Amino acid sequence: MHIDLRDLRLFIHVAESKSLTRGAERSHLSLPAVSARMKELEAQAGVRLLYRAPRGVALTPAGQSLLQHARIILGQIEHMKSDLQRFGEGVQGHIRVFANTTAVTEFMPEVLATFLADHPQVDVDLQERLTGEIIRGVLDGTTDLGITSGPIEADGLEKHHFSTDRLILVVRPDHPLAAGGAVRFADVMGYDYIGLHEGSTLQSFINTLLQNARHRLHIRVQVSNFESVCRMVEAGVGIGVVPESAAERHRKTMKIAVKQLDEDWAERKRYILTRRGDSLPGYTQALIACIMAHPGHAANRAQPARKAVRSK
Repeated sequence: MHIDLRDLRLFIHVAESKSLTRGAERSHLSLPAVSARMKELEAQAGVRLLYRAPRGVALTPAGQSLLQHARIILGQIEHMKSDLQRFGEGVQGHIRVFANTTAVTEFMPEVLATFLADHPQVDVDLQERLTGEIIRGVLDGTTDLGITSGPIEADGLEKHHFSTDRLILVVRPDHPLAAGGAVRFADVMGYDYIGLHEGSTLQSFINTLLQNARHRLHIRVQVSNFESVCRMVEAGVGIGVVPESAAERHRKTMKIAVKQLDEDWAERKRYILTRRGDSLPGYTQALIACIMAHPGHAANRAQPARKAVRSK
């Protein structure tokens, strides 16, 4: 059975006015057209809906049931329109974000705390993903925004640069690499290494580097986050590579030393990714603005790139 919403609305007009003629007037239709559509509605329902008399119409029991359901259905339609309008105006909404490990663990908690406080009717689904998954998700519409770092080359994407971070080496203060200036990644190969789990973006990046390395990196332990890497380093289990922002935060409470890496790939620009040509709702634009305005991001964008200095 297929019932047109317009026929339901017309049926309500006829039922409330108890007249095909007055129902036609309320619906701005001709009487023959209304009569024909009521007969078609009865045919669709497979039951008589109206008692017809010279002075008007009355509802059959089936017609009374249909009137109740029609009011509920059309009421829900109006509620749906109202909700969708609120989404379109940026008052209410849902945003899905695919982000790399650094974003999920380092700054998005603070960003979302601010954003959600200002937008109580907006929900955010933040998922940690690898760079390739982030790019594919943005391109195919699985996610509304992507947050990643490093070189990004893909047609159909808009890249919004919001900050720059460096990958650095974390060691114990008494470690042989703690003395002197910046180190090369090749210098790390002779020491036990604390890595991240295989699903992390950074570990995938390190694994890619290792494919072209002449020496093997001995991954002693793999952990789930940057704090655990730093704690393992502090305990003397090994050394690790983490974003500078994470290292600077954890060195305030841990006995660790930070070493610059003398590698071009160590400096990584962070990007918000959107699909080219998409018209973003107001609340999604507001989240982008909130990320851009996060303390340190604006100042970070204005700073010139730093060159790691090696010891002589």
